[in-house]
Amino acid sequence: MTNWLRRLREAFAPAPRIGDADWNALLARSALFDRLGADERVALRALCERFLARKTFSAAGGHVLNDAECLAIAALACLPVLHLGFDHLAGWREVIVYPGEFRVRREHHDEHSGVVTEGDDELIGEAWEHGPVILSWADVATDLERPFDGFNVVAHEIAHKLDALDGAMNGTPRLPPSIARRDWVEAMQSAYDALLRAVERGRETAIDPYAAESADEYFAVVSELHFSDPATLAREAPAVAALLARFYGARAPETSVAASRSDR
Repeated sequence: MTNWLRRLREAFAPAPRIGDADWNALLARSALFDRLGADERVALRALCERFLARKTFSAAGGHVLNDAECLAIAALACLPVLHLGFDHLAGWREVIVYPGEFRVRREHHDEHSGVVTEGDDELIGEAWEHGPVILSWADVATDLERPFDGFNVVAHEIAHKLDALDGAMNGTPRLPPSIARRDWVEAMQSAYDALLRAVERGRETAIDPYAAESADEYFAVVSELHFSDPATLAREAPAVAALLARFYGARAPETSVAASRSDR
C-alpha cells in the first residue's frame, strides 16, 4: 500500500472507543484530571481515541507496554491541545517508551576551539523535530501520582512538538490569531533573558535552570509549569503565565508543591 493511500485510510478510519471502565480508571488515577469540567473530559476522551488511532507505540529497553499505559500517555499528550485541536499533534507518528531513564549519545561542538566531543546523556524524555516522542514510563507514572510538583515530561515533549509545528524549534509555536507574534516573542525573550542572567550568576531559581539552555527549552519548561505548578509560574514570570493561559486555553490547577526531579 502506498504511503498516501495508507494515510488516507487512517484519516477516515474510525477511532477505537475507549471503554468506560478504562477511562474511569485513568481519571481516578491522577488528580490532574480533577480540574477538568465535564465537557473538557468528553473532549479529552475523543482526542485520546484519535491519538491512539493515529499514533503508534513502541516499547524499548525491555519495557512491556500495556493498554493502560498507552491511554495514560495519550491523555497527557492530548491535554496541551485540548483547546488547540488535534491537528496540533500533526507531523509525527511514534511514541517510544522506556522503563526509566534512557541514554542518548550526543556530539558537542566547541565554537571556540572547533573540537567535537562525544558523550552520553541520561534523559527522561526527548522529542525529535521530525521523529518520535521518547519517554521514561517511570517519570510519566510519577507525573500522574504527583501532578502538581512542577514537572510533566509528556507536556514538556509535546511543547517541543508544538514548537516545531511551524518549521523551527525556537520557542515560538504556531500561534492563534488572538496572540500577536510580537507580543509572544517580547514576553518570552524578556523572561528567558532574566532567567539566563540569574543562572549565569549562580542564583537559585524557582523555574528549573534547565530552561536557560535555549529558547525552545524555556518554552517547554514553562509549559510544564503551566500544567503542573501555575502558581510558581505566575509569581516568577507573570507575563509568560498570562500568555500560556491564552495559548493553551485551559484552566490551571492552583496547587504549588516544591519538588526536585532529574533533567530531561
